[in-house]
Amino acid sequence: MTTNISLEERLAAVEAAIAQLQKQVAAPQPTNWLQQITGSFKDEPAFEEVLAYGRAIRQGDESLLGR
Repeated sequence: MTTNISLEERLAAVEAAIAQLQKQVAAPQPTNWLQQITGSFKDEPAFEEVLAYGRAIRQGDESLLGR
């Protein structure tokens, strides 16, 4: 089945498709959320304390929890 689409209409459709593809390529790809936050707490003293609490809980040392 053939359609009676003019050359100009076909070219306009191709140009629109190309423009859409160019926008998709130019848009930054979403990164892994873990990569975005990795290292964000490295200079935060409270984070080190939280890590110590977690370690103590995992190792069964509850002396840190009673502070």
